[in-house]
Amino acid sequence: MILAVVLALCAAAFFFLPAGRALFEDTRDKLGKAIPITPVDIKATTETRDHPAANTSDGVSNSYWGAKSPGASITYTFRAPFRLVDVIITNGAGATPKEYAPQARALEVDLETTTASGEKQTKKLTLNDKPGPQTFPTAVSDVKTVRLTLKSPVGLTQGRQLAVAEVEFFKRS
Repeated sequence: MILAVVLALCAAAFFFLPAGRALFEDTRDKLGKAIPITPVDIKATTETRDHPAANTSDGVSNSYWGAKSPGASITYTFRAPFRLVDVIITNGAGATPKEYAPQARALEVDLETTTASGEKQTKKLTLNDKPGPQTFPTAVSDVKTVRLTLKSPVGLTQGRQLAVAEVEFFKRS
């Protein structure tokens, strides 16, 4: 009888360990304080002359990265792997309605994280078509790079570009 109980506990631990680990990490995320982390390198597949990709990480929301078409992506590389807790995206050309409206925006973004071991994970983020920062919980461990790919443009007409004002990353402290 004791052997059956021990075997049942071992089997339960084996099958529920991944779910338990995820629950443990999520609890630590919620109880801990998220602190900002800055990328060491930023590269985009396309950018306009006056609106480089680096504008998404300059700390102000009145400058932006200008992409020419949907499908454009921007990749952020970090110095050391970390637990990515949240991503804040300020969509459009700025955080105020006056700055936001003149350029096109993406209503969907694919967020692809790559770990130090090369494992990739993709999440589809749906953005509201409104000015200001939008927070997305991510809960991904061991992140080394983050790629954002712009999808579902709105307002993309002649003379306008897809704009992303700011992207902020937060790690668990």
